[in-house]
Amino acid sequence: MRRFALGLVLVLSTVATAFAKEDRPNFLVILCDDLGYGDLGCYGNQTIQTPNLNVLAKQGMRLTACYSSAPVCSSSRAGLMTGRTPSRIGVYDWIPAGNVMHVRQSEKTVASLLQDAGYDTCHVGKWHLNGKFNSDQQPQPGDQGFNHWFSTQNNAAPTHENPNNFVRNGKAVGEQQGYSCQVVADEAIQWLKTGRDADKPFFAFVCFHEPHEPIASPDELVTHYGDAKKKGEALYYANVENMDRAVGRLMKAVDELKLTDNTFVFFTSDNGPETLDRYPSAWRSHGSPGPLRGMKLHIYEGGIRVPDIVRFPGHIKPGAESDEPICGLDILPTLCELAGVAAPTDRALDGASFAKSLQGEKVDRPAPLFWHYYNAIGPAKVAMRVGDWKLVAHVDLGTKKAGGNFRPELSQAIKQAKLSTLELYNLNDDLAEKHDLAAEKPELVARMKKQLQAKYDAVLTEAPDWEAISK
Repeated sequence: MRRFALGLVLVLSTVATAFAKEDRPNFLVILCDDLGYGDLGCYGNQTIQTPNLNVLAKQGMRLTACYSSAPVCSSSRAGLMTGRTPSRIGVYDWIPAGNVMHVRQSEKTVASLLQDAGYDTCHVGKWHLNGKFNSDQQPQPGDQGFNHWFSTQNNAAPTHENPNNFVRNGKAVGEQQGYSCQVVADEAIQWLKTGRDADKPFFAFVCFHEPHEPIASPDELVTHYGDAKKKGEALYYANVENMDRAVGRLMKAVDELKLTDNTFVFFTSDNGPETLDRYPSAWRSHGSPGPLRGMKLHIYEGGIRVPDIVRFPGHIKPGAESDEPICGLDILPTLCELAGVAAPTDRALDGASFAKSLQGEKVDRPAPLFWHYYNAIGPAKVAMRVGDWKLVAHVDLGTKKAGGNFRPELSQAIKQAKLSTLELYNLNDDLAEKHDLAAEKPELVARMKKQLQAKYDAVLTEAPDWEAISK
């Protein structure tokens, strides 16, 4: 199933030693919010105008089998930051304001590891890794590896237009004029130009709020979609286009600062899109999963398979394409390898470095890709991928019922929940997951179930009990 169209440029024999300390690569990770697999022109969308991301794809590599760590925002971000399955570290769901759930200080983040290795670090945009934001009750971005931060707890409020909930290094800054993605791009560009230590390599984590609701988009872009059937469609399409413009501005700044050749750029989404399947009358739910089944909050491909573009001049041939499966969990070990930084060995890491895949090699993955989301829509809440095969498991929470926001008293029910019905799909033949082959391949199901059960047990054994912690 793997292919590497147009080939890749082989660099030095081992990526980990490819960079001297003084010219270690910079890292720019760009994360969108609820952007669907089918929302970009370079992923087949024929309506939404995304010229800057289309160019980025031509300059680098388009990954067609990239996955988020989870089908929901906080969990996905927690996995990306730590390289650990979100449920393993207790980020079971999205984090409401004031909630006890958070990424604990004991976790090692990719930012803290790079910071300790001499990188200057910056977070801009949506944080969503704690409930008690900008307080001393839970770790803040500055406590988890970021020298500079300009962040919001969750979404841009009250909408993307003129947001008023940004905090810069612990100080609320009040209403910001303009649209959130441009505000975020402005801050990131300013930091790149004047805020960072130019004598150090950098790690910038730029997290756009778009196209998550509540949607607000510039009128001039909304007019590009006069043929849309509903106003909400035009607003959504314009929202994605506005985000594309922000990416274009950010990449232009990188190029003008002559940082291009030594900057590893990774663009992706935190999970699948909202769609009208969930909100039939909404103005905002017009994301596209493309050919995939499901959407945000689903454990099927539409909830976890996301667009991904990587640019790394001299190491990736322009226009390359790969269907090697990678995941947000892989960011920490990959950036560590490229920077020559040791990944943590005192805890279980669930991600694997995909640095070798930049040279056309297969990812050396000690354990299969795995997802767990107790609050997923429908009974399917756990999945594992081995090669082209994906095993999906239903979960029985017993007397406790999922739904609504996470509550600490759910912790034990989540940890003790049992796997039940299994589904099996061949993603090479059936990307849309229409044909459950579990009944036809009982021996394969039995082998994969054994792997799945072992991983499931390991993750939930380590998972914290927030009710006990909060007492």
